[in-house]
Amino acid sequence: MTKRHELRCYDYVNRPYELVSDALSANALGIFERATRSAAARINDLGAELRVRVGALEIATDVDIAVAAVPGQRSPDDKPATRLDLTWRPRRRPGMFPEMTGSLWAYALGPRETQIELVGTYDPPLGLLGDAIDAIAMHRIAEASVQRFVSDIATYLRSELPVQPGPGDTFLVAVE
Repeated sequence: MTKRHELRCYDYVNRPYELVSDALSANALGIFERATRSAAARINDLGAELRVRVGALEIATDVDIAVAAVPGQRSPDDKPATRLDLTWRPRRRPGMFPEMTGSLWAYALGPRETQIELVGTYDPPLGLLGDAIDAIAMHRIAEASVQRFVSDIATYLRSELPVQPGPGDTFLVAVE
């Protein structure tokens, strides 16, 4: 019998937690789709895509993601946190790609920095053969694809959410 494998990946968004939380709570699936797909791909398909580069080869698969918000969560330092429970399944060739369940967390690290963290587990496909392949290489590929997913979300949020000036910030004002 195979056992579930755990992954933990994170990135940072230099925006206040409240902005990040509001955006994820309002439209997590839309953010996942826009963050993981190029503009050309978005025209033809909806859903998220997991990608990873292995040497010169890029491996990608479309996934369907189910999201459930879990209210009342707390961060490791006991501050408010946003938790979205996720399940994703590959759309094509489900026997070749793992199904994953996990939680995407967002919580403040400081007044203008938010951590995005995904903690999840997956079962390697193909039973015992999949376990052997996972031990050799698939776990690193799975971890890289989940890290890319989290990084894509963080990059999207950094580019789409407004910058919030803080105390001590100085701005140049053009005077004519």
